[in-house]
Amino acid sequence: MTRVVRWQLLVAGLLAIMAVAVSGCATTASSSGGGNKGGGGSNGGGADVKAASTLNGAGATFPEPIYQQIFKQMASKEGIQVNYNGVGSTGGIQQFTKGTVAFGASDAPMTDQEVKAVKGNVMHVATFGGAAVAAYNLKGVKKLNLTGAVLADIFAGKIKKWNDPAIARLNPNAKLPDANIVTVHRSDGSGTTNMFTGYLSAISPYWKQHFGYSTEINWPSGIGGDGNDGVAGQIQQNPNSIGYIGLEYAKANKIPYANIGQKPGKYVTASVQTAKNGLSQGKIPNDLRATISTQAPFQGNAYPAVNYTYLLVHKNMSDLAQCKAVAQTAWYITHQGQKLGPGQNYVPIPQSVKVKDEQEIKSMKAQGQKCYSGK
Repeated sequence: MTRVVRWQLLVAGLLAIMAVAVSGCATTASSSGGGNKGGGGSNGGGADVKAASTLNGAGATFPEPIYQQIFKQMASKEGIQVNYNGVGSTGGIQQFTKGTVAFGASDAPMTDQEVKAVKGNVMHVATFGGAAVAAYNLKGVKKLNLTGAVLADIFAGKIKKWNDPAIARLNPNAKLPDANIVTVHRSDGSGTTNMFTGYLSAISPYWKQHFGYSTEINWPSGIGGDGNDGVAGQIQQNPNSIGYIGLEYAKANKIPYANIGQKPGKYVTASVQTAKNGLSQGKIPNDLRATISTQAPFQGNAYPAVNYTYLLVHKNMSDLAQCKAVAQTAWYITHQGQKLGPGQNYVPIPQSVKVKDEQEIKSMKAQGQKCYSGK
């Protein structure tokens, strides 16, 4: 054998070894929890790819307490570790859009412009319903009644004193102080803000005209707090204050909250049942993007400042392992996780919404493969 022939055989052998190594790397599934902006081609070996063991998500603080409980349960029963960062709904949408997280979370549905920013590659999976309550810190006042119109005037700065006649007429037996009202609101972009101001816009023409509803509002006055826990803390620290937080935060921190009525003498106390009554009267579109509080007032014993909270997931992802983990997480929350909701003052999703969720989850794809393998 000549020296040239031996050299050719050696080069051919090295190239064959390199080809095998590259092929092996290409078929290894990722198990990281980073973001994913979608896309991806087909992969005939999708059935052999296991769900990623770690996911990162970020968004709304409103559902954070129940999510943390569910994710802890998932880690032990499903083997998926979900790291969730409560940064507010706006922050969740931003991180989801940038692709720095596997899923986002928001109490406010993404706007048409936000959906366009991700080229339509998003689905809203409703996970729980809940209520935004007007929590307060008034010494000696254990019960407070407010109409929606009066509540709107308080946050608009039109009613400035606790003993204002408009409040006194609704609370004839309460010892209201001659003190300035300190309003507390979210300082970050918030789905709870969207839910609360959605109700104020529905019930007060003045509020609708001057402020409207959104995840961020140009507040005329007051103190800001970061997250539901931040607002709850500001209310507790500031006498004569009133602010809006999720029902679950008011209950957990033992902060009293106002009964809300459409008319004087007819008030509704926020609870899982009255929030459920309000949600049941809301109209839900096929894509689930709704702010139910904007449809108030409701009939009967139904609390008005309510909405669903959502997981934001991609229709198409490039990482099949990650997509399978996201789909499995969404399914777990909307099925096994539902029984944990009432104990933390969240409303389980009704069957009609669950059916829509199932359709969304089952349609998720990556690399030409379905991401959810269950039934």
